[in-house]
Amino acid sequence: MSASVVLTAGDAAAELLARVLLAEAGHRGLAAVEGVASVALNRARCVMAGGEAEARFAGGEAAATLPRALIAVLRAPFQFPCRHPRHPRHGVFAAPPEGPALAMCRRVAARALAGGVPDATGGALRWHEEGRLPGWAVGRAPIAELGGLVFYG
Repeated sequence: MSASVVLTAGDAAAELLARVLLAEAGHRGLAAVEGVASVALNRARCVMAGGEAEARFAGGEAAATLPRALIAVLRAPFQFPCRHPRHPRHGVFAAPPEGPALAMCRRVAARALAGGVPDATGGALRWHEEGRLPGWAVGRAPIAELGGLVFYG
C-alpha cells in the first residue's frame, strides 16, 4: 500500500508555477523568470477581484485565495503556451529536468507566492519573446523588457 501525498493549495500553486516558469523562461535567467512570475500573479490578483478577469485569465473559474487563483490562471487554456501539448517546451513543463534551473524556478515561485518578488514588469498582464512581435502587441507600448522578454499591461 502506498502513502498518498496531499499538497496544500499553496504547495500545488508553487510547483505548478515553478514548472511554467522553467518552461517559459528558465533558459533566460532570473530577470525573465521573475517577470513571468509577476505576470502570473498579476493575472491571479485580477481573477480574485472578479469580473471579466475570471473569464479572461482563469477560464471562468472564481477563486477566493491567491494560491487558488494562481492555479486557475496557470491551468486555464491559452494563458501560458508551454501548457499546450504541441508547444516545443511542453516536455519541460510536463517532466521538468532536475537541476539548477528548476531549483531557481522553485525558489522564485515560493518567493512570489510569499510576496517576495518585486514586480519589475509594472503590473504587466502579457509578454512575448524579444525577437518576435505577435499581432496583439502591434501598436502597444511595452512596460518593461527583462531577460529577453517584453512585457505589456
